[in-house]
Amino acid sequence: MTDFPEGTPCWADAMFKDVEGAKRFYGELFGWTFGEAASEYGNYTQAHSDGKAVAAVVPTMPGGDESPSAWCLYFASDDVHRTAEEIKNAGGALLMEPMQVGSFGSMVIAKEPSGAVFGVWQAAGHRGFEKTDEPGSYCWAELFTREPAKADDFLKKVFPYGAQKVECDDSPETQGMDFKVFSLGGGGQDGQDRPVLGRMKMGDEFPKDIPAYIQVYFSVPNCDAAVETAQRLGGRLYFGPMDSPFGRFAALSDPQGAAFAVLDASTKVGEMPRMTAA
Repeated sequence: MTDFPEGTPCWADAMFKDVEGAKRFYGELFGWTFGEAASEYGNYTQAHSDGKAVAAVVPTMPGGDESPSAWCLYFASDDVHRTAEEIKNAGGALLMEPMQVGSFGSMVIAKEPSGAVFGVWQAAGHRGFEKTDEPGSYCWAELFTREPAKADDFLKKVFPYGAQKVECDDSPETQGMDFKVFSLGGGGQDGQDRPVLGRMKMGDEFPKDIPAYIQVYFSVPNCDAAVETAQRLGGRLYFGPMDSPFGRFAALSDPQGAAFAVLDASTKVGEMPRMTAA
């Protein structure tokens, strides 16, 4: 068993050609400190916030491709071998077969049918996030795809998710938006369903060469200040900052191309949208 229920986002990491540059960027942006590199595991290096593990950075593998860096989100599994078979049966593809990582746990890297890459983690010595939903740590994720039906069907077959469609108003910001929230039954406070992942249909505003991807959100105490810091450090702003009922957020990338988002959940504007079973 894991500390995270099956299907819960439980860890995030990213490969960087310039790991020291990534450390400087995220260290100043989120206040992260970094542990010692594990040379036996490709110099995998954990990031900490207030002394708690929140993510990891690792050098790109020798001879690896030249594609931009990207954050990879891992979902908890009690059995990665079983989850790997469910991924294949649901139309996904394994990019890395089930692999044991020393005494830390076991992992799979996969791609869902519309193209978004993700990981699966079966915990042993490494339990996953030690801190979430606080400044400097993971707080949310959304799958962006042009083929929402494929992604939705896959997610519900592989993980024990329920789904709700967000009913949007006719404002310019949300008109025509296709957004769903996937939840785990009884996984929240007072036994209520716990939202764990959003799914957004990519519209014409996304360049055609951008594939499906999972956007990882990190919590910050002030969205605008985080955006200003990221840009000063060489990051790029793609969207926002924008107010929402969930908080003020912005989508960015770091200087090496890894996309991520920041969210200040203390600054909420507007009424929560109506959600219906999907």
